[in-house]
Amino acid sequence: MPKPVVAIVGRPNVGKSMLFNRIAGRRLSIVEDTPGVTRDRLYADAEWRGREFLLVDTGGIEPNTDNEILKFMRQQAEIAISTADVIVFITDLRTGVTASDQDVAAILKKSKKPVVLCVNKLDTPGNPPPDFYEFYNLGLGDPIGVSALHGYGTGDLLDECFQYFPEEDPEEESSDYIKVAVIGKPNAGKSSLINCILGEERVIVSNIPGTTRDSVDTYFENKWGKFLFIDTAGIRRKSKVNENIEYISVLRAKSAIERCDVCLIMVDAIDGITEQDTKVAGLAHEAGKASIIVMNKWDIVEKDNKTMANIENKVRTDLAYMTYAPVAFISAKTGQRVDRLFELIHYVNNQSVMRITTGMLNDVLSDATARVQPPTDKGRRLKIYYMTQTGVKPPHFVIFCNDASLFHFSYQRYLENKLREVFGLEGTPIRFTLRQKGE
Repeated sequence: MPKPVVAIVGRPNVGKSMLFNRIAGRRLSIVEDTPGVTRDRLYADAEWRGREFLLVDTGGIEPNTDNEILKFMRQQAEIAISTADVIVFITDLRTGVTASDQDVAAILKKSKKPVVLCVNKLDTPGNPPPDFYEFYNLGLGDPIGVSALHGYGTGDLLDECFQYFPEEDPEEESSDYIKVAVIGKPNAGKSSLINCILGEERVIVSNIPGTTRDSVDTYFENKWGKFLFIDTAGIRRKSKVNENIEYISVLRAKSAIERCDVCLIMVDAIDGITEQDTKVAGLAHEAGKASIIVMNKWDIVEKDNKTMANIENKVRTDLAYMTYAPVAFISAKTGQRVDRLFELIHYVNNQSVMRITTGMLNDVLSDATARVQPPTDKGRRLKIYYMTQTGVKPPHFVIFCNDASLFHFSYQRYLENKLREVFGLEGTPIRFTLRQKGE
């Protein structure tokens, strides 16, 4: 199921970005002592009490302003609120409750979402000062004092957020449906593919980019198995995402990738692989999802007997980091080769859950290291002791060696190619973790 979303909101310059960086555990958001530095929303994966969640930083809310940038920031914050499961409303102890705080509190009450009131800049441990109790006047329950600068109180804050997380649904995880996210830039034919599969107008189809605003789930069953198709809004270049609702679409498309088993990366065969296609494909690759590159609109491509091979070679060059993904040529409009997709989806899903015994892995490892000696550096040679598989979706292998710093990327790629040569693993990325002696 999608990760819970926690949005940090508040007026400018109360420490939202610093708290975001503190919870995320790394400096992702720009922190300046100047109002309005964070103008857009920033996302980060975080974890608390064994539960992963998505943390959203927002620009400061200025409820009553004529400044265009501040109005835009307010709109973005309101979008973050609309998509959040829990809202952290951050205020500033040093300034006390301001009129803007009261206005933001009113906005949050109207949202009907769970709100955790956070009073920042309690930088001295111990009992809070008398000014702290002023924040009860906001009518949002018990405030939680934190110091984003030093980290005090962040555990209590996250505990309070945790109680509002939606319950995990174990049945969803064990479902026998293969979950398929149909992703791509706008107007690549995602909704047309869903309609072609279903034989009905289930999803609105239009050649106006951005028609699909939300992720739509569709169940389908045939001889290849049970499928859950997730049609997503097209992911646009950032400069093109100028409508507020488009930001929600991108967030939900990312959530769809997160919860799926297989990604169909839809590409307009007329345009070929564009810069935006490489970014969309990169989201699936980084998420470790089994993927198929689907070249749509094949019916209107001018072609000869070499066109398909030439386009596939171009795809392999442009998406060099995804050489494992099969390429399918279809027409969602006419139905050409759409049936072939089910066989491919079933196949790459099985590849992503493949488990290989440690014995078989080490037979391959022994043969690979005998054929190509591990690299050396300044007289020291890499020694690989053994390899074992620790996970699936994607297949995850741990390699034990004498010194991880000697394990050059090119040799890692060599071993990956050997594993694919022997076991297939087509359509799925592979993850390696290195463990050196003594760890």
